[in-house]
Amino acid sequence: MMRESTTYVLLAALIVLILAFTGFARADGHCEFAEETIRLGGIAPLSPPGATGAGVIIDWAFQQAAADINDDCGIDIAGVNHRLEVLTGDSEGISERGQALADRWIFEDRVHGVVGGYHSAVALALMKLTQENQIPTLFGGPWNDNITANGIVEYEGRPPRIEDGTDYIFRTSPANSMVATVAVDWIIDLGLEDVIIMTENTDYGIPAAADERALLEAAGITVEQYNVELGTEDFVPILSRVQARPEPPDAIHVLVTGETGFNLNQQMAELGITPSADTICIAESFAGDSSQFWAAVPDGNYCAFTRVGATPALFNDLAHELNANYREQWGGVAPSFAMEPYDSVRLMAEAMDLADTYSDGAAIVAALETIDVELSQGRYYFKFGSHNPDLPEGTPSFMWHQWPDPIVVMMQYFEQDQDALDAAVIYPPLYQTHGTSYIEPGTSP
Repeated sequence: MMRESTTYVLLAALIVLILAFTGFARADGHCEFAEETIRLGGIAPLSPPGATGAGVIIDWAFQQAAADINDDCGIDIAGVNHRLEVLTGDSEGISERGQALADRWIFEDRVHGVVGGYHSAVALALMKLTQENQIPTLFGGPWNDNITANGIVEYEGRPPRIEDGTDYIFRTSPANSMVATVAVDWIIDLGLEDVIIMTENTDYGIPAAADERALLEAAGITVEQYNVELGTEDFVPILSRVQARPEPPDAIHVLVTGETGFNLNQQMAELGITPSADTICIAESFAGDSSQFWAAVPDGNYCAFTRVGATPALFNDLAHELNANYREQWGGVAPSFAMEPYDSVRLMAEAMDLADTYSDGAAIVAALETIDVELSQGRYYFKFGSHNPDLPEGTPSFMWHQWPDPIVVMMQYFEQDQDALDAAVIYPPLYQTHGTSYIEPGTSP
């Protein structure tokens, strides 16, 4: 009997191995997967000078989304379940690396879509290849207006970036202009008159600064701008010029991502420039990752920052579930660069399911254009595309294939080592949590 039992055990193990390496395999005993795996290329900056702290979180979000989808039996194509795999590529925050990633994904890995991202320079370089090779691309992270501007229709006197055929490029993160409007409206509401912008010299930083500067100057606010290179460690030469001004600025807005931006914020704090009674500290949105912010900027209490994406008070069930997984892994509150890439994977998978294909890029695009689904950051849909090509007069061209409803708010820390979950939402008034548009250093709301 013992010999017979052992034989059955060995036979059962052999069957499991055969299932795993042939046509179908089971996941957790309840799913059967086809041999063909659906592959997405996922963009993340995992090495300097890219924002490596954000990059590892983006990769985590990709893998979390894929795991959640596969736990639910993957993507159903014509009644057959396909496992999803996200191949995360290190962009380093460099445009040339983005082109190299696209080349590898398209011609070696044969991916069926591209998702995520962080740096606009990478997105702008990479999307040329994915467009040419008809790979559906869903950016969740880059902000440069031109990523979605112009599509296949001429707007604002500008020729379309795609002369004919299908536009394969979509975005769920906001355009620079959408973010700049919130920050500028807040600055105007506070009655500030003199602002410094510290921006990175990239395809994210320069356009973002230009958008904000134009809006501030149109409101009669004086603007001084300094451009810095990613990877800079010593900001004393620039900050000495700030200290030499006859009067301190009312605010300094840092548009420098990742570790470089944190380094700049900490050096300004050490020199007593900001946050201070004279000058408001406006950190880059990455400051919303409280664990990394406080580790790098221990003197950054009372810094304000832009948060893109739903605030904890607005989390739906999926956002709470994702946030719980994030807190277990990283601590703090899930930032936009965790929620955006997570949703981009889920959204691409949903479009493939609706289109009933993973290989027909045009069909996936058509499904994305008409999609209507609730994910962690809210209800996703795309108002303008080939399904609705006529933008009303005054609508900016970046609204083509652009999710129109990303939430953008201003938040502010007011206690040392404060969890971002407890930071105050200070603008716009609709989302305020502490009844004020700004908390003076040394006070509590």
